[in-house]
Amino acid sequence: MKTRKELPLRVGVGIVLLNYENKVFVGKRIDNQENFWQMPQGGINGDEDFFDAAKRELEEETNIKNTELIKQINGWLTYDLPKNLLGKVLNGKYRGQKQKWFVMKFTGKDNEINVNTKNPEFLDWKWIKITDLPSIAVDFKIDLYKKLKEELNFLKYN
Repeated sequence: MKTRKELPLRVGVGIVLLNYENKVFVGKRIDNQENFWQMPQGGINGDEDFFDAAKRELEEETNIKNTELIKQINGWLTYDLPKNLLGKVLNGKYRGQKQKWFVMKFTGKDNEINVNTKNPEFLDWKWIKITDLPSIAVDFKIDLYKKLKEELNFLKYN
């Protein structure tokens, strides 16, 4: 197995999806037995545009199609996998992810949301307060979720 230094970061996207109350969509992963939740995220297909990838991932994971882009977070947000997951997740080819994140507004109704998709990643979903983001995340994503929470401070003024 390659060492952490030898493994690259997987390039991907993440979605902060807000409802009409500015609450954030989170899903409970099928492959995590703990009470951790996450926002939709995923990889890029070939030379796919980042925003197109974000919309595709959101639809693949949640069936959600009705959204409006609020903003793209500047720069990259990253996380590294803990040692016990290296070689086991992300097909064993990556040490973590480097992601472009998009803030989107959900313009549909909750009955559009269906996490029982063709290749399900979530077994449940809910809307949470932005301030709760770090508390629901798996340990190795807490810093990333704290950064996203800070990025969403602009909502207080809009």
